[in-house]
Amino acid sequence: MCAYYPESKVEISKLTAKYYDKLMDIFTLGAYSSFIKKAIRLMDIKSNDRIIDLGAGTGRNACLMMDYLSTKGELIGLDISNEMIAQFKRRCASFINVKIINQRIDEPLPYENKFDKVFISFVLHGFPQHVRRKIIRNAFKALKKNGEFFILDYNEFSVKEMPFYLKIPFKLIECPYAFDFVEKNWQKILSEEGFNHFGKHLFFRNYLRLLKGVKLP
Repeated sequence: MCAYYPESKVEISKLTAKYYDKLMDIFTLGAYSSFIKKAIRLMDIKSNDRIIDLGAGTGRNACLMMDYLSTKGELIGLDISNEMIAQFKRRCASFINVKIINQRIDEPLPYENKFDKVFISFVLHGFPQHVRRKIIRNAFKALKKNGEFFILDYNEFSVKEMPFYLKIPFKLIECPYAFDFVEKNWQKILSEEGFNHFGKHLFFRNYLRLLKGVKLP
């Protein structure tokens, strides 16, 4: 897989992709599983929702969302890692209304006014700011009126003020783009891109956040 953004750490391939879920569990001391289940529950998914998962990865999140969808609902995942896509297909093989597409999320998408929810989990922080704006605009265009955009990612905080036992792993694990991400007012940015009626839920001592913006008519 070509690295479109060499400094990013969200373009995952090879062994990291193969063991991604296990690595997430190890890094979070086993907390990731319960955390992601809670975050997805807070999305208030309806049985007939149409959902697009940007940077869908291994399908772990998609399968959790499928617990809330009936056969009238639909979920489409987008990813560019062949290793991730293979895992997604294996994991979600039992669902007839789920599919994964090899597609860059920072390029124009072939969707307009189609989805009830757009979900992006720990992906947006791994891009330069001008690319993040492109992804947000793709989400806005893909959503129906009153559709909801969910960003599960870092909250806003000061890296300098983090306790050392959190600051050190953050600096070791994260890419340079993440340091810029946590300093920005994302509700303001989403508002500038047409979203409104915001909601948020905070996790892990307020360092992580599920942020929702609504595409109003």
